[in-house]
Amino acid sequence: MENTKEIKKIESIKGGEFLVKETDFNSIFIPEEWNEEQKMIAQMCEDFMKAELFPILDKIDSMKHPELMPELMEKAGELGLLGLSVPEIYGGMGVDFKSSMLATEVLGAGHSFSVAYGAHTGIGTLPLLYYGNEEQKKKFIPKLSSGEWKAAYCLTEPSSGSDANSGKSKAKLTDDGKHYIINGQKMWITNGGFANLFTVFAKIDNDKNLTAFLVEADREGITLNAEEKKMGIKGSSTRQVFFNDVKIPVENLLYEREKGFKIAVNILNIGRIKLCGGVMGAAKVCITDSVNYANEREQFKTPISSFGAIQHKLAEQAIQTYACESATYRATQNIEDAIQSLIENGMDKEEATLKGIEEFAPECAILKVIGSEVLDFVVDEGVQIHGGMGYSAEKNIERAYRDSRINRIFEGTNEINRMLTVSMILRKANKGDIDLLKPAKAISKELMSIPDFDSSNGSVIHKEIKLVKNFKKALLLVAGAAVQKFGEKIANEQEVLMNIADIINTVYLCESTLLRVQKAGSSDNYKNYSSQLNMLKVLVYDSCDKINKSGKDVIYSIAQGDESTMMLLGLKRFTKHTGLNTVSLRREIAKKLIEENKYCF
Repeated sequence: MENTKEIKKIESIKGGEFLVKETDFNSIFIPEEWNEEQKMIAQMCEDFMKAELFPILDKIDSMKHPELMPELMEKAGELGLLGLSVPEIYGGMGVDFKSSMLATEVLGAGHSFSVAYGAHTGIGTLPLLYYGNEEQKKKFIPKLSSGEWKAAYCLTEPSSGSDANSGKSKAKLTDDGKHYIINGQKMWITNGGFANLFTVFAKIDNDKNLTAFLVEADREGITLNAEEKKMGIKGSSTRQVFFNDVKIPVENLLYEREKGFKIAVNILNIGRIKLCGGVMGAAKVCITDSVNYANEREQFKTPISSFGAIQHKLAEQAIQTYACESATYRATQNIEDAIQSLIENGMDKEEATLKGIEEFAPECAILKVIGSEVLDFVVDEGVQIHGGMGYSAEKNIERAYRDSRINRIFEGTNEINRMLTVSMILRKANKGDIDLLKPAKAISKELMSIPDFDSSNGSVIHKEIKLVKNFKKALLLVAGAAVQKFGEKIANEQEVLMNIADIINTVYLCESTLLRVQKAGSSDNYKNYSSQLNMLKVLVYDSCDKINKSGKDVIYSIAQGDESTMMLLGLKRFTKHTGLNTVSLRREIAKKLIEENKYCF
């Protein structure tokens, strides 16, 4: 038994290593494997939204009833939903990471509530849970877990957004050494209007780096601006918070001096993957709304769901959402495995969770980008399917469209996250955690050899298996050439980095979907998973052109003449598809959605 454990530890994949290492589909988690307890948590979240949230969505968004959101948070607390990730010793349920992700997914369909919930349970509670001392945890976390208190996170300032460490808020120790005096201005503070506890980031004296402080909202010197008027998530309390000589005890310093930026970065990793979980839930509901409307709406005496153009849209909504879900829970399982391994080696759960998520920070950044852009696509097509009604506030799709847009800005903009993905993977390679050099050199040799024209091995997905492998080769070809061209200065080549990131994201989506379909459908030769198989085939087919386009953009910017020609030929080889009737496959996918009258995958 011990030997088995050891083998597992040695063979476990590292963050970003999916680019160069094959993954056994048996090692991943797929949503088809949720157990009964996890399904009960999901059902509890769904029942809560149907009973308490959905009937009052318009009231919440009107901003005329500010009491509604904190009341909802308290009701969620009574059900235990605010303390899912909190250990039982502090009044929580102490569920595993996957289960908390599932709850995040289901509650992700809750519009403004999802934002308030995510801010409270994520950036509001987790810094304290993961970095607080025992006294701080005992004092505050039970109140946050029950909903008696609500939390907010004060990092962003008017002059510091993406460059968070440039914040100007200051903290100064009093002469008697018993208190800190905090001065500064914070903006875009979610839950700011009703929070009882702020995690505030400021620099002590002339420190280079931020320090984090726990600040009770009722302390003298704290004032709030009026609620921000926003494009979407209107019911989410968003306010500026001003700190004017706010006096807090020294014991409210969180973790260590100048370690605030470290806290912020690590919590952001969690926020990114949790955001992806939330937008999946929203996307599934939007698809269901789209199918419902397409089945009900008649034109030319027939439901519009019978029209090919509408079927194309429904199918593509489902494909992208299914792929996103596959990638999300693959990464979630990777993180869960890393956490458990660290716990087995003697680390406490909170520290292990942080370390596990930090290991897969590249995947968290990938998923944040993928998820937010998938939801934007789904709601946009949802509006289009609804036609004129989609532009009317009478239909929920209009709210979904507006609410979606912020996700590409939350938790670091998608541009920032694209560049972070590449830089984090390169950093891992430079440290020796991932061997990119050997596979990259192998690609150069392969380009000089005769192409492999291997035929089917009997599997219905042999093309997809081969193409996903080739996609990785295309990435190594392009990224390797870019790194060789620019060296350390590649950090300044943002357009190149974003193109490389787009290839990485596409590879991760395709491989994750492939692994899920393999695990779910291989036992009966995909008889019960024909729709999922079709989604995989269309996804991989479309990805050929996407990767080819991003790759060409990089090659043309770094190479000329024979070098460019050689690389373009290689890229073409690795993204070549023999052809596919995507029209018929999308129709089959849409047929399943239309028959079920909901998202059903």
